[in-house]
Amino acid sequence: MFRSFALAALAAAALTAMPARAQSQDPAKALHALFDAEWERSMVESPENASVNGDNRFNDRWTDNSLAAIAKRQAEDRAALDKLHAIDRAKLSPADQLNYDTFEWLAKSTVERQQFKEYLQPVNHQGGVQTADGLAEYLPFATTQDYRDWLKRMDAIPTVVDQTIALMREGEKTGNTPPKVLMQRVPAQIAAQVVDDPTKSPFYRPFLHFRDSVPAADRPALQAEAQRVIRERIVPAFRQFATFIDKDYLPKSRTTIAATALPNGKAYYDFLARYYTTTPLSAKQIHEIGLKEVARLRAEMEKVKDETGFKGTLAEFFTYLRTDPRFFEKTPTGLLERYRATAKRIDPELVKAFRTIPREPYGVRPIPDNVAPDTTTAYYQPGSNDGSRPGYYYVNLYKPEVRPTWEMMPLTLHEAVPGHHFQFARGLELPDAPMFRRTAYFVGYSEGWGLYAERLGYDMGLYDDPYDRFGQLTYEMWRAVRLVVDTGMHAMGWSRQQAIDYFKQNAAKTDQDIVNEVDRYLGTPGQALAYKIGQMKILELRERARQALGPDFDLRDYDDAVLETGSVPLDALEKHIDAWIAARKAAAGQKAAAH
Repeated sequence: MFRSFALAALAAAALTAMPARAQSQDPAKALHALFDAEWERSMVESPENASVNGDNRFNDRWTDNSLAAIAKRQAEDRAALDKLHAIDRAKLSPADQLNYDTFEWLAKSTVERQQFKEYLQPVNHQGGVQTADGLAEYLPFATTQDYRDWLKRMDAIPTVVDQTIALMREGEKTGNTPPKVLMQRVPAQIAAQVVDDPTKSPFYRPFLHFRDSVPAADRPALQAEAQRVIRERIVPAFRQFATFIDKDYLPKSRTTIAATALPNGKAYYDFLARYYTTTPLSAKQIHEIGLKEVARLRAEMEKVKDETGFKGTLAEFFTYLRTDPRFFEKTPTGLLERYRATAKRIDPELVKAFRTIPREPYGVRPIPDNVAPDTTTAYYQPGSNDGSRPGYYYVNLYKPEVRPTWEMMPLTLHEAVPGHHFQFARGLELPDAPMFRRTAYFVGYSEGWGLYAERLGYDMGLYDDPYDRFGQLTYEMWRAVRLVVDTGMHAMGWSRQQAIDYFKQNAAKTDQDIVNEVDRYLGTPGQALAYKIGQMKILELRERARQALGPDFDLRDYDDAVLETGSVPLDALEKHIDAWIAARKAAAGQKAAAH
């Protein structure tokens, strides 16, 4: 592990050396100096985050996750909030007041969550050092130096493993561990890193193929060094990690599943519900919203089931959709081709729902094989800030026989276009916004937009098949079920099996997906609450705009208005849309008066 604080110190110097009087004289300059300093600090202190954002200065190192470094970062987070509060918000422009409020929301949340010591759970079935090779997906590998940087990161894996084990041992002392049912998935992930042939290591994947820009004369030495590092450094480190997990950590992992079973667990889950939804809704309120949405969507499902001509019950229709061969591709290659064709079918219809199409392109890629069995159906990876890497829609090709084709349209609308790709790409195009705003990811807004984008398929004429429409209802039901089972398991005493059964009763998702989903809610409590809550707010605001504007309402303008804020808390989005409606009404009134 390599790390340097020099750049962060230099970047912060302009702010910290600024006298209070100077800050009070020019609050906007002080605000943006703080934004710049904190962005730079986030890059220096999290080299992985820098790599993901296309900042390649620190591609040869990992985050320092020693307890001392974590304590230092937390102190810096608290100091950043104090610096923000020293700036007079009232003297800022409306745009900078939104920047101020957004930064404050993030900073307050960061400081509040320190008490829960999440860093003591650095590994679960969704990720950790055992999946660190996945960072290569974000790296350019365009020069010999890119490969040398990756070799340095590979060489430092033993340090990452040692720091991970140290944190997990601290967590053991207070019972701050993931549920055992999730940790039981991790040994197989570690085993994928313990290879006899170094060329089979997931870390070796970038050395299998070289771009033309990497000199042919350099390639054999790079490959030889990679094989040596894997054999002498990476494999022994993961053998050590496997022994620790099997002999020490797994036996001590908790048999409970609820976040409320953790130290200070009730406060922790209450915080997560607020953080992810960006609302003050309680677990009980969210649970009740979920029950109502499940009932509404079941009624809609019955209608579409009848439309297909199926004569059995809804439960029998679910079984039919999960099992009939007509709904499945036979091979991973066929499945990938089908996903790519679905994405290309959407592209020309986007003009029906938007005036502004982002400039950044996107592609469709398979989820890496070593993580596919334990991950979700698909996910989106944003492009780099400088435009050198496009966005990517990653799809799960593991077991094609459990990946129904009727789910492809809503899934692609959500993860690719106009869902996450539009949301992230439009954010990067925000004029004059600080970098933290351009790359922001408020889950209520961002995942709410993704789920809202699934519904836009109707407006774009993409749900002409009743099975695709049932797929859309299944996906919306999936997010409604989340409200019930996430709060059920973490706040209301539900068992894991109870959550799985409820899911199966109300959605046609396959067993593989349902189990992975429920385990995801256990591994990341509260995150799944954001989707439906965010979507419902965006739909509520759309109806408010439609009622207020009448014949002057245009869906394309509304959708653009939602995206032009970038990702923000839902109350900030509501204020923006209310102001947008008022401006539209005023403009319509002036136009009518002129005629």
